[in-house]
Amino acid sequence: MSPCRILFICTGNSARSILAEATLNALGRPRFEAYSVGSRPSGHVHPQALATLHAAGIPTDGLSSKSWNYFVEPDAYVLDMVITLCDRASREPCPVLFGDFIRSHWGLPDPAAVQGNEEVRHEAFQHTHRHITRRLQALIAIPVEAMSPPTLLQELKRIGQLPDP
Repeated sequence: MSPCRILFICTGNSARSILAEATLNALGRPRFEAYSVGSRPSGHVHPQALATLHAAGIPTDGLSSKSWNYFVEPDAYVLDMVITLCDRASREPCPVLFGDFIRSHWGLPDPAAVQGNEEVRHEAFQHTHRHITRRLQALIAIPVEAMSPPTLLQELKRIGQLPDP
């Protein structure tokens, strides 16, 4: 059985989507295979995102900030789900990607945009990672392979509305 392939999209692909990609690959394999892209990729992974993943014991090899162009090519991986992580509340533009997959939105503020000293920025990344991890654990707990698309979409929406941990 092939894994459920999920693409996480945010704006810069330097923090939230990177945290989601690495965390789901660490917690959800072999059932899930995660990727991440940005609508306007920054070209680098935020150092605090890497530090957050290292502190959680999650591998960071191969992580990079990249465009979604790869996933619109004819030979791209077939995706099962696309989850946007942009924060609509702060008027951050959420990208649209077309294809035959289930779409959901799990909006989160961008920890890379947090201003303040090192401790404040560190806590912003820790908080975001805890929130992402909670959502991913909820995803892993459901039988996505056996769910109808409408039921899965409903579950993804519920997971995207889970309150802060």
